[in-house]
Amino acid sequence: MGNYVIKGSFKAGTIGNVWKSFTKIVESNNEKNAIEKGYSLMGSEHGLSRGLIKIDEVKSVE
Repeated sequence: MGNYVIKGSFKAGTIGNVWKSFTKIVESNNEKNAIEKGYSLMGSEHGLSRGLIKIDEVKSVE
C-alpha cells in the first residue's frame, strides 16, 4: 500500500458560494481507491455529498 496526497475543495455553508480547500493524506492500493477514500472521509467528516466535493489533484507519496 502507498500513501496518496489528495487536494481539492468542498462547499462550506448553505448560503452563498463558499468553497474551502483541503488536503488529505490517505493510504491506498491505487489512485482510484485513494480518490474514493477522499470522498468518503470528507463526506463523513463534514456531512457532504459527493456533488459538494471537488478533487483537483492526487499524487503518490513515497
